[in-house]
Amino acid sequence: MSDLVFGLDTFGDVPEDDSGRPVSHAAAIRQVVDEAVLADDLGVDVIALGEHHRPEYSVSTPETVLAGIATRTSRIRLSSGVTVLSSDDPVRVFQRFATVDALSHGRAEVILGRGSFTESFPLFGYDLADYDVLFEERIELFAKLLDEQPVTWSGTTRAPLNDADVFPKTESGHLTTWVGVGGSPQSVVRTARYGLPLMLAIIGGAPERFAPYIDLYRRAADQLGTTAHPVGMHSPGFVADTDEEAKELFWPHYRVMRDRIGALRGWPPIRRTEFDSEVEHGSLYIGSPETVARRMADAIRSVGVGRFDLIYTAGAQPVSARMRAVELYGSRVIPMVRDILAG
Repeated sequence: MSDLVFGLDTFGDVPEDDSGRPVSHAAAIRQVVDEAVLADDLGVDVIALGEHHRPEYSVSTPETVLAGIATRTSRIRLSSGVTVLSSDDPVRVFQRFATVDALSHGRAEVILGRGSFTESFPLFGYDLADYDVLFEERIELFAKLLDEQPVTWSGTTRAPLNDADVFPKTESGHLTTWVGVGGSPQSVVRTARYGLPLMLAIIGGAPERFAPYIDLYRRAADQLGTTAHPVGMHSPGFVADTDEEAKELFWPHYRVMRDRIGALRGWPPIRRTEFDSEVEHGSLYIGSPETVARRMADAIRSVGVGRFDLIYTAGAQPVSARMRAVELYGSRVIPMVRDILAG
């Protein structure tokens, strides 16, 4: 199981300081960089930063923060999680991540997604009625850009390209690119069509229900004559010294965040019993290192993935608790998961 990949994922949630006051967005961004440096020191494989345009999150341009992280780290992979390609320009996305790749000596990767949040569409002047066609056309163009050769392309959502060469090139000639999928079979098949790795967003319910998506991905790749790569998953969680401490640190801030988003989507307020059920049986990996390691190992086995990214922030957990969560994940959880799966 030494080839398993373990990552940490964050949207740059604005934390509280240890006196209970929210920090500024600027301080929250610097906090993410500090956490990535600690993760690098501890041997975590990947740090992934998600793009959002909401007040509770500080990261709107993952690649900019990743460029800062690149200058302070030496080995950790630098990923988005995700980049909302539908409301961005594929050429600029490629250029920005190729730049991060240069600064990090080849450690950059991008996870492309359609976006479960839609704030970026009106912000950048896109019509939500074009939600599907925007992503379909832009991933088609991005896949062509990955060849790092002159591109000819035309569509309905951006200006055409005619034998256009895009710079900078990556040093290796290869920018690692994943597609993040939240549970749509059509999105799984699209990912297979382009021969790109699949990252499953498993944020609720029993993780094993996503295993059929991996089978679909492999069957589609086989039928389309493309490559089926090891599949990843990312899920929320939090690590503290004890199960009770982890739950009590996580729950009040998670409830605020979950109910704020739920109010926009017509969800009822979350109850503590629902939260506890997700912690015990669903897709919240919360607890002591031993508990989180056991549940992660179970999920990796039941879903059949080769990479697990823990979304280690979900609300305004205190700065010191976040640093401790990163420390425990890198120093104890990852080695324990490897030992469990090897045994």
